[in-house]
Amino acid sequence: MAKAQQPFWLGGASASMAACFTHPLDRTKYCMQVLASKQPMLKAMHTFAVRDGIPSLWSGLSASILRQTTYSTARFALYDVLARQLQQRRDGKLSATDTIACAGVAGGLAGMIGNPTEVVLVRMCSDGVKDAKQRYRYPNALSGLVRIGREEGLGAFTKGLGPNIVRSILMNVSQIAVYSSAKRQLLSNNFVKLSDGVPVHIAASLIAGTVATTVCAPADVLKSRLQNAATAKGETPGLVKILATSLKNEGPRFLMKGWTPAWLRLAPNTVLMFIFMEQLQRLFAAKSTL
Repeated sequence: MAKAQQPFWLGGASASMAACFTHPLDRTKYCMQVLASKQPMLKAMHTFAVRDGIPSLWSGLSASILRQTTYSTARFALYDVLARQLQQRRDGKLSATDTIACAGVAGGLAGMIGNPTEVVLVRMCSDGVKDAKQRYRYPNALSGLVRIGREEGLGAFTKGLGPNIVRSILMNVSQIAVYSSAKRQLLSNNFVKLSDGVPVHIAASLIAGTVATTVCAPADVLKSRLQNAATAKGETPGLVKILATSLKNEGPRFLMKGWTPAWLRLAPNTVLMFIFMEQLQRLFAAKSTL
């Protein structure tokens, strides 16, 4: 990660730009996590496109962008603040442990901040695989937030909060710490002399995306199922009940359900996000020197 001072919104802007390209894969991932079927990702995407039209693959995009402008803005901005505070105490150097600690704390706080938009995102993305009577039919993310608060109460925004915080911690650590470490190793290797450019950014991002997908998969599945669960008779299925039911019906492998679409979404998303971020950082640094 670049060490120069950067705007607090840079991470959220980079993540939002990446989400515009990868949202169809994101939507498919959520659908597969919510469903109990074993339909392959590409077949599921084809089914959605044929049935509802290609534009339907981008349904819920407003929720994805809103989520990135809250969650990703918070996680990268908080990491930057925490890292700079530690750098001042470490004479400008951060150890791997410092990086992991900063990324973990920032990820946990960002998970709390972004949870309401995550609830809306999961529901809007999974609407396409539900029966007509069970669909939420939010026209956009802001309308979804209003309806959830009015119809289910503010408590609904905490659905899946625990798994989401865990996932956010794991995601931030595995993306930021792994990306930074992989980039550093690639640039310092003695076999092939590499410069700090797009090829190195892509390679480091692919490593970070693969690690993040695997580490976050169980928490991601549980989070999606909790957030998608509707409140019935004033009660919402809890984590223990959802976990027990899923284990009974699908076995422990359900915790890795949707890994392939998650990787196919997260890997290119991570690549695009860090490429956009690196380029925005360079543009901002160049502008600052003028």
